[in-house]
Parts: sequence; C-alpha cells; structure tokens
Amino acid sequence: MLSIDRSIYDKIVAHARRDHPDEACGIVAGPEGSDRPERFVEMMNAARSPTFYEFDSTEYKQVYDQLWDRDEDFVVIYHSHTMTEAYPSRTDITYAQWPQAHYVLVSTREPDTVEFRSYRIIDGEVTEEPVEITGSAGDPEQ
Repeated sequence: MLSIDRSIYDKIVAHARRDHPDEACGIVAGPEGSDRPERFVEMMNAARSPTFYEFDSTEYKQVYDQLWDRDEDFVVIYHSHTMTEAYPSRTDITYAQWPQAHYVLVSTREPDTVEFRSYRIIDGEVTEEPVEITGSAGDPEQ
C-alpha cells in the first residue's frame, strides 16, 4: 500500500494538470530503507511528449546525487498519461528499474476527474496497490 500525504498528492496532481497535454514526471524521495514519501521533486519531461516521458539526464543525475547525499531513496516515481487511463504502458514497464518504488500514474484525460493509481513493477510484473491519502488540505503543517 502507498500511504501519501495530501500535500504531496496535491502537488503530483497539480504538476500533471499543469504540464498537460505533455506527460509530467518526477519523484518523491524518502529516508533510505523506508517506505515514506516525504520530499516532492518535480522534474522536467525531456521528451516533451503527450505519449512518453523521459527524465532529463543532467537533472536525473543531480537528483540522484541529492538522494545519495541525503541518505534518501526513490519512494515514488510518478508520471501522467494524457490520453489513456492511469495504467503502466509496455514502455513504462520496460523502464521500471526501481523494484522498491511505488510507480504512480495520474491520468489527465478527463479535466474534472482525478485518476491517481499506484503500482509495484517487479521483473515486468505489474501489481496495483491501494493508495491511502493522509492528512487534509487544511492541516496547518502543509
């Protein structure tokens, strides 16, 4: 199960909507060895495509170095689908290289509907998992 704070959920959804019609992408980092998504990192889709995302290699290296320096891991790797449901494509499955990560997809095909789903992708096998959104938009610490 992915347990994610409302403020991070809102940032992921906002990023997906803002970058539409192109796919949005990014990560949420957490303490190494944990399963706690704590630090939202919006990234640029170097492909600038409505059907494909690709982390910019320079930005990816910077983010990876930050994770290393801060003793963090990739807890969530997210991107959006602009014309299809929030389900991993064959390409998404092929490029999934972090078995410990939650792969979050947000579909922006319907402007008034939020389709936010999370998956584990291990050795090409996709398993959807429940998402628990914690906190509320009105919490003072957000």
